[in-house]
Amino acid sequence: MSGKGSNWPKDEFGRDEVLVQFWWMIPVVLALAAIVSSLAYRALSRKQNQVVVYCAQDRVYAEPIFRDFEKAAGIKVRTVYDSEAVKTVGLANRLLAEHNHPQCDVFWGNEEMRTRQLAAQNVFRETNGWAAFGYRSRRMVINTNQLSVASAPHSLVDLTNETWRGKVALSYPQFGTTATHFHALRQHWGDDAWQIWCHALASNKPFLVDGNSVVVKVVAKGEAWIGLTDSDDIADGQREGLPIAACPMNSESLLIPNTVAITRRAPHPESAQLLFDYLQRHDVIEQLVAAKALEGFSLADVSTPTVKVDWNRLRSELESTTAKLSEFFLR
Repeated sequence: MSGKGSNWPKDEFGRDEVLVQFWWMIPVVLALAAIVSSLAYRALSRKQNQVVVYCAQDRVYAEPIFRDFEKAAGIKVRTVYDSEAVKTVGLANRLLAEHNHPQCDVFWGNEEMRTRQLAAQNVFRETNGWAAFGYRSRRMVINTNQLSVASAPHSLVDLTNETWRGKVALSYPQFGTTATHFHALRQHWGDDAWQIWCHALASNKPFLVDGNSVVVKVVAKGEAWIGLTDSDDIADGQREGLPIAACPMNSESLLIPNTVAITRRAPHPESAQLLFDYLQRHDVIEQLVAAKALEGFSLADVSTPTVKVDWNRLRSELESTTAKLSEFFLR
């Protein structure tokens, strides 16, 4: 070092003497650096040894799966669940809001429409971003103290008859699987017939409630005789001994797979991949089927004709269909 204002000794001996005075510190500095590096690595390992999940599957079904995964993989699962009333929509909006600064690694969806919507907006990673697994179905549920399956309506169109005025329950069709079903029915019937049906159904004074599980409870109490809900909610009610029964699937029924996705720039990508693969394992789906969270392993296994969906068209009509549903059913 040189310069007029330099305080460094100018003779070689003086410089060497100063250096000798500080040599003893080199091992200390290296030791401290090693300790700091080790602590930082452990902190990073602890941080990476977790996975953040936004989960629309019901907590009662998801938590045992997550506990098993934690034991098998040694990875902590930190979960955010959605509310029953706006299930999936709330988490979808959160994922969209966090798109540029993702907090979530894995999204476990309980229906396909919102997952496809998020994928179209590049919320998930570009390659192998999401997958569907298992399925459940949309069904009519009846109060068995009031109706038999044989005497129940055989078509959704029948629900607009005066006979069923004030006796039908459904969750708000702007949200969750009810939304997916109503969007799919618009394709299935065509727009004109769908709008006529929606208007007639709304005019028939249905019970509009916060979620599919509430539909089952309203029907079980006899406040409504018929409900539109999901097969897993019917199974829950039957497990509780409620006086309800599911009507058979038909051409107006909708099959609803679960989905799993990894977000773009996931904070814990390695842990996310492990959970992504784990949820699609046959034994995990088998566990969900045994718990009645799902009805089966593959849509291909279902022989009954059901509603088929053109997903690209559905996404393109998403806003217009939602607006129409709000016109008919928002009170």
